[in-house]
Amino acid sequence: MTNTRSRYHDVYEGWKRDPEGFWREAAKEIDWYKPADRIFDPQAGAYGRWFVGAECNTCYNAVDRHVATRGDQAAIIYDSPVANAQRRISYAQLQDEVATLAAVLQDMGVKKGDRVIVYMPMIPEAVFAMLACARLGAIHSVVFGGFAAKELATRIDDAKPKAILSASCGIEGAKIVAYKPLLDEAIELSASKPETCLVYQRPQLEGSLLAGRDRDWAQETTKAKVAGRKAECVSVAATDPLYVLYTSGTTGKPKGVVRDNGGYMVALKWTMSNFYGVKPGEVFWAASDVGWVVGHSYIVYAPLLHGCAAVLYEGKPVGTPDAGAFWRVIAEHKVVTLFTAPTAFRAIKKEDPQAELLKKYDVSSLRAFFLAGERADPDTVQWAEDILKLPVIDHWWQTETGWPVAGNPMGLGALPVKHGSPTVAMPGYVLDVLDEGGKSVGAGTMGTIVIKLPLPPGCLPTLWQADERFKESYLATYPGYYNTSDAGFIDSDGYVWVMGRTDDIINVAGHRLSTGGMEEVLASHPCVAECAVIGVKDELKGEVPCGFVVLKSGVQQTPDVIEKQLVGLVREKIGPVAAFKIAITVGRLPKTRSGKILRGTMKKIADGDSWTMPATIDDPGILEEIGEILKSRGLVN
Repeated sequence: MTNTRSRYHDVYEGWKRDPEGFWREAAKEIDWYKPADRIFDPQAGAYGRWFVGAECNTCYNAVDRHVATRGDQAAIIYDSPVANAQRRISYAQLQDEVATLAAVLQDMGVKKGDRVIVYMPMIPEAVFAMLACARLGAIHSVVFGGFAAKELATRIDDAKPKAILSASCGIEGAKIVAYKPLLDEAIELSASKPETCLVYQRPQLEGSLLAGRDRDWAQETTKAKVAGRKAECVSVAATDPLYVLYTSGTTGKPKGVVRDNGGYMVALKWTMSNFYGVKPGEVFWAASDVGWVVGHSYIVYAPLLHGCAAVLYEGKPVGTPDAGAFWRVIAEHKVVTLFTAPTAFRAIKKEDPQAELLKKYDVSSLRAFFLAGERADPDTVQWAEDILKLPVIDHWWQTETGWPVAGNPMGLGALPVKHGSPTVAMPGYVLDVLDEGGKSVGAGTMGTIVIKLPLPPGCLPTLWQADERFKESYLATYPGYYNTSDAGFIDSDGYVWVMGRTDDIINVAGHRLSTGGMEEVLASHPCVAECAVIGVKDELKGEVPCGFVVLKSGVQQTPDVIEKQLVGLVREKIGPVAAFKIAITVGRLPKTRSGKILRGTMKKIADGDSWTMPATIDDPGILEEIGEILKSRGLVN
């Protein structure tokens, strides 16, 4: 399957012929203090390192270099329905704020190579904090605001920060979450104590400051401004860490994904025009949180590197105030590209299945809609296409890769869409599917998706102070490959199909079946808003699938009728081999704050195994509801 209008195949083949030449050319989009001695050194690091010998500064590339040509243009558009606030921050204002905050950090003793934890809500000051660290060559580690104290403490102990930047509170929907008590408890629990905490006091709830350790953000930055104190950009090696980002849901010792400066900038800058098809000066919106990788890459760094205006949205897809929230933001700020998780769209679809609220807004500025973060079921993609009359592009990547592994490159000319597939590998990535013995399987055969080494620029070079753990976690299982731990297949057209994590493949009487495939069938039912399938222990078959479904608002049929229809639907579409006999309607599904369904925890509850409350859970009460429903059905003791 080809598209003569797309340049994708030519560009991808050009990269394969000369990978170093490809990235050398892409690197011309970045300003360097010193060019690389070697574009790629295969002897460095676990699998090689990119732009060895080069020197740069990420804050300079994201902020300072734009001031002369687009200083008055918006860099950050802050929109907070929960705080009833909006701010437009120009590139010139952003430079002023970031240079001032960096000077405050210098006064706190922060220097190149030091770690700084950023524990903040979705406010402009969180972006200032990240960029101020980058300006000084300090390594930021953003911890999702409102994370439990114990989880924050484990990250403090691993990163050993010189300082912590925080805010007094966050706002989750209608609920104010006090951050300062959580921060104080985390520092008390941790063995490694930061020297200083800089706290931004929000008017919704102020926090008490501890004498000798805590400083008031507004007071310190005002003092620096009055004194005319601003910090200049510090030159760092391209291979120096820009940040450490701990993967969500880790237990025990957290896993700190390292991101370097040079390769990350080159890869992100390339994606903005070639993948997302966005021009400098346009408004780009990634509806995520700065605590996640999407926030790092596509709220903060990529849009600013490209000279775009980035939307920073503090709110929800529904409930702030309704399911038209996204349409309002697009209309008001003239967003050209929106990137969000499929969960957000499923929430909108559940509340407003006929998209009545969309009719209130002019969203004609929007050219494309991107989905990532979990599998985009075809039913949701189709619904989005139907209401928006626009390309809805699924793409696939991970915290570890930092930018898209596979997708449909709008900037190179879109390829034909296959619902359920994030399309094809991007330049930099060679994908394969391997069986449990490490052998490549044929087209259409399910297995583990792997990436041939070396990984391209922008991907993790290692884990924070854990090189052996990095090799063991990602490189040891399949020598010569990075193990994505995602399961799926590649079809005869080269399209990749990501069906779920490898632990989401269940073994039913010796048959390896994808829970993602079953979810696809359940989601196709007209009454289903969202769903999750897990494998539960079964004495006879090893595992059997169990489907949980949330119904759309206003459904007339009774849940037991719909459940019977769903069992029949899976039997019809996948066959009796699936042994699908349990469909359960629930009011809601347990999710992380980034919208990922906690299937692993649901499975442990269903299997009667011991489990711990995931640190990233949005509402802990939902897991109790799931447990009670399973008990009432006689599925768990």
